[in-house]
Amino acid sequence: MPDKHLSSQFDADLNSINAHMLEMGGLVESQLASAMKSFSTMDADLASEVMEKEKSVNAYEVAIDVECAEILARRQPTAKDLRLVMGVLKAISNLERVGDEADHIAARVRKLVDVNAPYQINVAEIRIAGQMALGLLRRSLDAFARMDSKAAAQIVADDIEIDNEFRGFVRKLNSYMSEDPRIISTALEILFIAKAVERIGDHAKNIAEFVIYVDKGMDVRHIPHAKLIEEANK
Repeated sequence: MPDKHLSSQFDADLNSINAHMLEMGGLVESQLASAMKSFSTMDADLASEVMEKEKSVNAYEVAIDVECAEILARRQPTAKDLRLVMGVLKAISNLERVGDEADHIAARVRKLVDVNAPYQINVAEIRIAGQMALGLLRRSLDAFARMDSKAAAQIVADDIEIDNEFRGFVRKLNSYMSEDPRIISTALEILFIAKAVERIGDHAKNIAEFVIYVDKGMDVRHIPHAKLIEEANK
């Protein structure tokens, strides 16, 4: 939460963009959970619902953009207040991209169902990575709500596990395709889903990095993890 100001309306404006960003995050979180469920169950109807939510996600991004622009123009915030506005703008951009990736997952599910593509591919790694990505997103939003830099630093570290699951699945998928070229087209669709999950983890990590930026005033996007931990614990 932002510090108190002499202007109660300024506090209300800052609280509003923070609250609306978290509302958008909750919507995207729901969209991602449904996308992964549609993949697990090959539910085309659920996939269609995921794709419909994309309009609401985009509307949130536009509305919050306007709110932030008005604060910048009217309040001319400085220091941590300015970092909060910038952090919210960066966070909603990443949330919109998570929504895009959930939409892509749903679209691939619908395509697999539409062409009735049976596959004998063990996708356990994608399901695991999907749950990890959903967990990272939920934790990054919680860290943002509490401005918890220590929790944010741990999220950045944990994204590595999603990357490892993705690399393991790609190696296995190459073996499947080598053994049975008939599944290549289906395997490539599933590979796109796996890549979308990996990118979602990256976006959740980015949001966590913005928490440290707002809270500590340091851009930690391109520094070694040991240094990031050090900054988060100051």
